[in-house]
Amino acid sequence: MVKKIISEFIGTGMLFCVVVGSGIMGENLSSGNLAIALLANTLATFWALFVLITVLSPISGAHFNPVVSVVMYFKNEITFYLLVIYIFCQLLGSMFGVMLANIMFDLDWLQYSNQLRGGSHIFIAEVVASFGLLSVILLSPKDKTALLVGSYIGSAYWFTSSTSFANPAASFGRMFSDTFAGIAPASVPSFMFAQFIGGMLAYAIYKIYKRS
Repeated sequence: MVKKIISEFIGTGMLFCVVVGSGIMGENLSSGNLAIALLANTLATFWALFVLITVLSPISGAHFNPVVSVVMYFKNEITFYLLVIYIFCQLLGSMFGVMLANIMFDLDWLQYSNQLRGGSHIFIAEVVASFGLLSVILLSPKDKTALLVGSYIGSAYWFTSSTSFANPAASFGRMFSDTFAGIAPASVPSFMFAQFIGGMLAYAIYKIYKRS
């Protein structure tokens, strides 16, 4: 149990340290070219997901995402008690990971993003992003999940207008960094709502698929 909890905390923390840190580095080095900054952010996130899922999946399942944990609870792969602990660790880990990225780039360790991300098109993009992520997780072979999740999120950074947060822990943690990868606190509730809608839609279709 302890190993599972530590794995979720460290894995989520490292993931969002990479997401925010690579966003800061990409922005610093791209001379204002946001496409280059996003590309750097994409590549770093892809490799982080691949490595972290590969290494930590045998220990905790490498959820790093409250929506994933909820779906795994519905599948009876984790208990309700562990679900609650996982979500707490994911949110806390995400916050600490983002704060660590702030510190590494000599920024205030505690800050709040001013980057508003709103509108119906952004909401729909997060539903789509989360639906796709959960569909990949539910349908992919276990030995290929790390590669497929990394590949999907890497592509979704580019084909969704929200840049595919697809994770309530991401929405929560990234509001603590007023940088390229941040999200304003006011935008977080709608992102989380969209993410849970997308995840539950994916699970509902998965259940239909399994019964057919």
